[in-house]
Amino acid sequence: MTTTTGAQITEPISSVLGKPFEALMTCRFMSRPTSSSGALTTSIWRRIFFRADLKGFVLKSHYIPTAERAKVVGRAVPGIEAYGAITLNHSVGGFNPVALEIAGRSGAKIVWMPTSMPLTKPQAVSMDRTRNFRFGRKFSGTRCRRHFTAAALSAGFQRQRHRGGELCLERIAKHNMILATGHLGRDEIFKIVSTAREMGVKKIVVTHAEFPSQSLTGEEQKQLADMGAVIEHCFTTTHTNKARWEDLFTNVRKTGIERTILSTDLGQTINPPVAEGFALYAQRFLDAGFSLAEIRHMAATIPARLVEG
Repeated sequence: MTTTTGAQITEPISSVLGKPFEALMTCRFMSRPTSSSGALTTSIWRRIFFRADLKGFVLKSHYIPTAERAKVVGRAVPGIEAYGAITLNHSVGGFNPVALEIAGRSGAKIVWMPTSMPLTKPQAVSMDRTRNFRFGRKFSGTRCRRHFTAAALSAGFQRQRHRGGELCLERIAKHNMILATGHLGRDEIFKIVSTAREMGVKKIVVTHAEFPSQSLTGEEQKQLADMGAVIEHCFTTTHTNKARWEDLFTNVRKTGIERTILSTDLGQTINPPVAEGFALYAQRFLDAGFSLAEIRHMAATIPARLVEG
C-alpha cells in the first residue's frame, strides 16, 4: 500500500498491517465548521472513515461546539461513531460554564482548553497566536481579549482560581467529559492537571505533547502521566517537522503505552487524508520497533476507553 494524496507523500505501508484501521478511534480530527455546508463535508469524511474501517472520530473546531453537528452526521451516515467537542476560545466566551453545560448536555465528549487566545502564547514566540487564526484576528485588541490573560489563567487555576475556571472544571467533571489541555503552555498544563484532578475530573489528555507551544520533555510527560493524565501524540506534529520522530518514540517508551494515545490532528487540505495518515503513523511506529498490539492499544483501545467510558 502506498500513500499518494494530501501533501503528496509517497511512503510504503507494510502489508503486515493487514486492515490497519479496523476499530481505530481518532480523537483528533480537525474540522472547521463555519457554515451549514460544513456538515456535508463531515458526512463525506464519515463515509471515508467507514470504508477504511475506522471505528469513530471526534470533531474539533477552534470556534464552535460540534456536538449537534456530530449527531446530524451520525444519523446521516450510520455505522461509525462521530462525537462532538468544544474549545474554550473567544467565540464561545472563553472560560464559559454556560457554554460547557450546554455542550455537556448535548453529548460533547472533549473540552479543549484555549487554542487561539493570547494566554496560549509560548514564551519563545513573540507574535500573538491569535494572528494565526482567521477568526482569532477579529478579536485582537477587543475587550474580550483583555479578560483572558496569562495572569488570569495562572490565578484562576491555583488555590485562588477565578470562579469561571472553577465552574468550568465542575461542568467537565459533572458530565464526565475529557479535559484536553489545548495550546496551554508548559506551566499552565501542570497547574490545570493538578487542579482538575482535585476537582474530580477523571479524564485528562495532554494535547500534542511535542507541539512547539508545549514542547514537553519526556520527563515532564511522565510527570503529567503520574499525575493522572494521558499523553497524546499527534501525527501532524512530527509529519510537519515540528518535532523529531526519534524524540517521539523515546517519549512514548518513557511514559508507557498504557498512558499514551496516538491521534492524527488531520483534516487540513495541506496534509494527507485522515485514514492514510493513520496508516503512515502506524507504519512509523512499526518501523521503530513497536508491535501491532501496542499500536492498536494506543490508537484504538485507550481512545475508545476515554470517549466511551
